Amino acid sequence: MEPYVTVGAVVVSGVVLVLAAALARRSLAPRVPTAAKRATYESGVDPVGTDWAQTNVRYLVFAFLYVIFAVDAVYLFPWATVIRDAHLAVASLVEMGIFVLVLVVGLVHVARRGLLRWL
Repeated sequence: MEPYVTVGAVVVSGVVLVLAAALARRSLAPRVPTAAKRATYESGVDPVGTDWAQTNVRYLVFAFLYVIFAVDAVYLFPWATVIRDAHLAVASLVEMGIFVLVLVVGLVHVARRGLLRWL
């Protein structure tokens, strides 16, 4: 039961710290609403014109590629610690081989479509 008490204490202390920080910010932050503060603000660009704008779809492809390889790294780090276990070594090696193969197939597909070119 001791590990659960430790985890519970860490979770409770985390929640208390977040609430304390939120309350401190609320009590210390100045509150002077002005028209400039209530205006819409997006990435340093003043809101002018219509709200319709088209974005290049290539940025979405780069975002997906980043997410795929970030998830890949998240799975590879724990696997590197499990591979040392004699009972799990072969099974985890096969599973990770399949995982990396799927990623490589996706990367080859993206490269063949020419989506990795910067120009």
